[in-house]
Amino acid sequence: MQVDAVLVLFCVWLAAAAGKMVQSRGHQMETYKQSRSRRDTEMGGGGGQKSGSPIYKRSPDMTKSPMTKSEQLLRIDDHDFTMRPAFGGPPIPVGVDVQVESLDTISEVDMDFTMTLYLRHYWKDERLSFQSTNNQSMTFDSRLVKKIWVPDMFFVHSKRSFIHDTTTDNVMLRVYPDGNVLYSLRVTVTAMCNMDLSRFPLDTQTCSLEIESYAYTDDDLMLYWKKGNESLNTDDRISLSQFLIQKFHTTTKLAFYSSTGWYNRLYIHFTLRRHIFFFLLQTYFPATLMVMLSWVSFWIDRRAVPARVPLGITTVLTMSTIITGVNASMPRVSYIKAVDIYLWLPCTCGIGNPDEMMTDPQITGYGSMDVNSTGNYGMPENGGRQERILAQVALNDPQITGQVKPPRGYVNIWIDTHAIDKYSRVVFPGAYILFNVIYWSIYL
Repeated sequence: MQVDAVLVLFCVWLAAAAGKMVQSRGHQMETYKQSRSRRDTEMGGGGGQKSGSPIYKRSPDMTKSPMTKSEQLLRIDDHDFTMRPAFGGPPIPVGVDVQVESLDTISEVDMDFTMTLYLRHYWKDERLSFQSTNNQSMTFDSRLVKKIWVPDMFFVHSKRSFIHDTTTDNVMLRVYPDGNVLYSLRVTVTAMCNMDLSRFPLDTQTCSLEIESYAYTDDDLMLYWKKGNESLNTDDRISLSQFLIQKFHTTTKLAFYSSTGWYNRLYIHFTLRRHIFFFLLQTYFPATLMVMLSWVSFWIDRRAVPARVPLGITTVLTMSTIITGVNASMPRVSYIKAVDIYLWLPCTCGIGNPDEMMTDPQITGYGSMDVNSTGNYGMPENGGRQERILAQVALNDPQITGQVKPPRGYVNIWIDTHAIDKYSRVVFPGAYILFNVIYWSIYL
């Protein structure tokens, strides 16, 4: 019984101690709340605040504040943007300027060029005007472009084109409070270029990129260069491996279609002059060396047939290879080019080669003969021995005879082959030099 009484007293004591601890913590919490309330009152501008002390306020969270949608600000849903601005009135002026970023390739085989450019349009649409206290414009991406009216430009005679889309569509729309609009996009276009290759590779080509509205005639849309020739800007770093870009310029014309009418068309013209140094190294210099190499046969003895014949064959095969290589990278045009004239005309013809006289229909026989066996017929009076051959020329009957004394209808002629070679050493180089003077004076 005593033990039970002790246990009961111990439990009562523990309960009393726990109650005191809870009461103490409650008092401390109440004291903390009162002190924090007093501090907030002092910071918030209460009656106990001292003059000149700073006022601290938490800034509002702007990301959670409601914002007005751009469509509501521009009143997109209040207008029909399938119609052009001022429909039924005068044509809407649309100014254009272009920034040429790069001129990528020029192809003679396909007769085209590839260009990357920034195409910008300027017009005014009062339906897009909005109120602004600071007169600042609003800029949008391609998502808003699909909801409003924009000019329907296209490239005439283009083979393929696309708007860049890395990392997003390269399209920008900027709207001003008074309704003026700037619409810019980055485009790469491959367009046709009619080239005249009659002076190739000493030629100069002029290509044009043509811009036009697809649906709106000049009664609805007036297309013009915004600042004349200053509307076309180019990057100074633009260069081509084969061409020198001489100049860019712009023009404006009217284009007529029998079924739809007249349209304003803008032209970007650029003039290209071909670099000649590459073709000098790859075509003209090798051809000149081959022609000069063929002249070596004039200093080789006429009886050294194994030396003279391979030299001529090598020259002809090399020239054929050069001609084939040049034409492989060219379109199959039906007219003669400047390079064709240079490669075909200076061919060596082998004039005065005794070995070729067997093919002459008027010469029936020839041979190297001693002076004693033929007498003094056709020989100089001093009887000197020279490099000559005796040829029988048929006057009527082409019958071949081996007799020294010519029968009736034949005439024996002494041909000085050494003199032919001596004349050729001067005539061939002189003719080639004259040809080069005329050629380069015409095409340069």
